[in-house]
Amino acid sequence: MPAIVWKGFISFGLVSIPVRLFAAARAESIHFHMLHRKDKSRVKEVFYCAEEDKPIQRSDIEKGYEVSKGKYVVVEDEELKKVAPATATTMEILQFVANDEVDPIYLERSYYVGADEKTTKPYALFVAALEASKQHAVAKIAMHNREHIVLIRPSEFGLVLHTLYYANELHEANRGRSGHAKFSAKELDLAKTLVTHLKAPFKPERYKDTYRANVERLLEEKRKGQKITVIKQPRERPVTDILEALKRSLEKSAKAQKPKSSIAKRKAA
Repeated sequence: MPAIVWKGFISFGLVSIPVRLFAAARAESIHFHMLHRKDKSRVKEVFYCAEEDKPIQRSDIEKGYEVSKGKYVVVEDEELKKVAPATATTMEILQFVANDEVDPIYLERSYYVGADEKTTKPYALFVAALEASKQHAVAKIAMHNREHIVLIRPSEFGLVLHTLYYANELHEANRGRSGHAKFSAKELDLAKTLVTHLKAPFKPERYKDTYRANVERLLEEKRKGQKITVIKQPRERPVTDILEALKRSLEKSAKAQKPKSSIAKRKAA
């Protein structure tokens, strides 16, 4: 049984829909342990009291917010629960937006929104209303010691919820600058043709984490005492003749697609 991340209600007008949130995805990566270089033993994290100059137990730790240099306000977990907003138990829908209106740059984390098994009709009705109107819902929810703005949308699995970054959390200073470079109509036509050549239905299962696979192979080779397989890195150079680069890209794309088309023809025959 998957772990429930949050349990409460979606408030839609005077309708309250009981729901549960489940994590929709988790990044998979290889985790390394920290070892002592001298004897290869595990290194443990130690909590240390700077004032008494000695290690302490986790049970001796409490939360504190620094209000001035060396001065803290101590806060207990129970006190934080007492000041939690209403959105800790009820997601209030603030507005509805067109299903293509929110820029994906605001998307943070994704969750599946599960219906309560005893009252599925309000949930199903809400999904159908979003699909028919081509709208997504914007709501607020408090979880993980933070109040989030969220986007709720329908999918083939039911409702999916995305937590959103607040506007002031986007690093505007890091935005790229496109400039005002000019290009010819021929260059644009070739670029559009290349896009068309590479266009295909999105099938996420086609894509694999090559870096993780390489690290797993590295670990296996080292375990067996074998020579490490070195991956040759491409030598990229700045484009000086974009027209020529586009032409070569189209040629490469056409060659890559030839075997696929010939296989398809043989199957059809």
